[in-house]
Amino acid sequence: MKAAVHSGGEIRIQDVQTPVPKDNEVLVRIHAATVCAADYRIGHLLRSTGGRVIAALRRKPIIMGMELAGTVQSVGKNVTRFSPGDQVFGGTGFKFATQAEYGCALESQLEKKPASMTVEESAAVMFGGFTALAFMKMVKIQPGQNVLVYGASGSVGVFAVQLAKHFGARVTGVCSTGNLNLVKSIGADAVVDYTREDFSSAGRIYDVVFDAVGKSGFSRTLKCLRRGGPYVRAAPSGGIRLSSLITSMLGDTLRQTWISMTGTAKIIGGVPRVSPEDLSFLKRLIDAGELRTVIDRCYPLEKIAEAYRYAERGHKKGHVVIVMPQSSGGG
Repeated sequence: MKAAVHSGGEIRIQDVQTPVPKDNEVLVRIHAATVCAADYRIGHLLRSTGGRVIAALRRKPIIMGMELAGTVQSVGKNVTRFSPGDQVFGGTGFKFATQAEYGCALESQLEKKPASMTVEESAAVMFGGFTALAFMKMVKIQPGQNVLVYGASGSVGVFAVQLAKHFGARVTGVCSTGNLNLVKSIGADAVVDYTREDFSSAGRIYDVVFDAVGKSGFSRTLKCLRRGGPYVRAAPSGGIRLSSLITSMLGDTLRQTWISMTGTAKIIGGVPRVSPEDLSFLKRLIDAGELRTVIDRCYPLEKIAEAYRYAERGHKKGHVVIVMPQSSGGG
């Protein structure tokens, strides 16, 4: 099969062995995958190290990609919910390896593709949807609360806005000028253009601040967050470069410790805990018309390096989708 392999700091399309599903896994003929934040952050790490350390540890091709949509090719002997030919969506989580023609996913990480979505749209649910939902459950948003979503037009932000609305909150989305109408269209009650206005200077107080991109800043956020309220940091600050990321994480840790000690805010971050029921919950909202994905650009697999460069700029709307070639051969 063809796959996007990270080798020597570059992404190359190579022929690799088609995976074989384990007893609790499903082999999917992938029609669409994505490039999400986890992919390009780790991709940058691979480039900065030439991929040598991680490749030595893994001893197999490095294939990124967490999300997928496609057709079930075969199933492990313990799989009961799917059969060959089923259209499915979901992903592999931090096992990655979906930027390829075939991929294996746990049965618990897949659902039948929503009838209302295209293959490309359904491929772009798991990462942003899981991340936003997991943090929303930790926060326990109540009806009537005022929630600010910073980075409301990104892959996590678009789900954070819609899920906060589902839970009954009044949502303010922060984004750039070109994305204001998009954020309104997914349900935001109010929008703030960060290129023209500092969200913390208007005197508004929020019950929850959800930072989807790591750029809201501690000082600005604490000015407009109800004392002791949840400050969700779904992404680290500091960009994607390893040196700046480490420096910012050390500084963030010190700030978070002080903020927690003083009771100024409740900092919520790290890798969120998800459950197998989360994907079925998201699918129910999709089927009910309460949740949709946003696709910025689609790239064919052979142009995946270009897709990574675009995603890394940090200004994409929703998701960047990778469309697989439609040949049927294995490998």
